[in-house]
Amino acid sequence: MGHNDWVATPVLVLNGPTASGKTALAVRVAQLLQASGRPAEIVNADSMLVYRGMDIGTAKPTLAERGGITHHLIDVLEITDTASVADFQRLARDAIADCRNRGVTPILVGGSALYVHAILDRFDFPGTDPVVRARLETELSEVGPTELHSRLIRLAPEAAAEILPGNGRRIVRALEVLELTGTWRASLPEWSYAVDEVRQWGLELPRELLDERIDARVDRMWADGLLSEVRTLTARGLREGRTASRALGYRQLLAHLDGTLTEQQAKEQTISGTRRFARKQLGWFRRDPRVEWLPALQDGLAERIVAAL
Repeated sequence: MGHNDWVATPVLVLNGPTASGKTALAVRVAQLLQASGRPAEIVNADSMLVYRGMDIGTAKPTLAERGGITHHLIDVLEITDTASVADFQRLARDAIADCRNRGVTPILVGGSALYVHAILDRFDFPGTDPVVRARLETELSEVGPTELHSRLIRLAPEAAAEILPGNGRRIVRALEVLELTGTWRASLPEWSYAVDEVRQWGLELPRELLDERIDARVDRMWADGLLSEVRTLTARGLREGRTASRALGYRQLLAHLDGTLTEQQAKEQTISGTRRFARKQLGWFRRDPRVEWLPALQDGLAERIVAAL
């Protein structure tokens, strides 16, 4: 297969907030493409679906929901592994290239706007230095995140404004980048594709409706046994997983198991946290002028996307 054939296989990207129906739409688009003789596979861009065992709280599509379509980057890590954006960028770009080399249309399903941006665009990561990192992490454990956040405010107020005072991991990373590069780029790189032939769509729905869908989704997670999933994962090292332990729902239920929240409080905080996250996701996706927005609940969306190719 020559280079020109490879370029002709587009990358389809479906963006949208949590609970907007991206997963089902992606499967439907892939099935329609397959039916018309164009094989298609799905590449996950949600940072939590990569973890084995985190199923209920991430709304991971079941085998039935995957509709016979191959999904990449689901269940590829243990909960004790830390997944950085740079790792995810490499894995997803490899999966996209693998699909295209086989003449398969990759459909990237965007959970996190930052991850989608890193996968599709020219996006380089400042280096890391294990010695500097270890020194800062030691300080973090000695003086706590608030103290380090105050230092960040003095050194780079625009970086500090983007990071919560309690988020020790990101504060350490910002201080490390400042020390290594002398600057903190508060703005992310421009919208400039590093991948050929990208077509992006976004799903939008009214805020009240999105809130209702999030509430229903969290109710379902609780009914499906999220608490017992968290108990099982705790025995497998969930607390030690620096990325996994911070996922919505999991973090709140760990606090419940520690006795700092009642189960009802954990559930309420999961709902409010997910609503905030969905708004943030939408805000991020909205900034990208290349995304074509579609009403999430309209009939025939998959047919519309396929017809536009």
